[in-house]
Amino acid sequence: MNGQHKKDIKQGSRVYIILKKDQRRTGKRTLGVVKDILTRLSYHPHGIKVRLEDGRVGRVQEIVK
Repeated sequence: MNGQHKKDIKQGSRVYIILKKDQRRTGKRTLGVVKDILTRLSYHPHGIKVRLEDGRVGRVQEIVK
């Protein structure tokens, strides 16, 4: 799953996100657990924005099953 649909993401989900600082330069993905869902829309083409349990914020690139 690619993380563009809010319905696919729940608190506690393990996801790969891309941090703002990595979007243009490296594209490096960060693994973490969702604490809060920040995007209000049900869909976002670049990924739903979330806050991880460690406080980092980014857009979901992949949901880990």
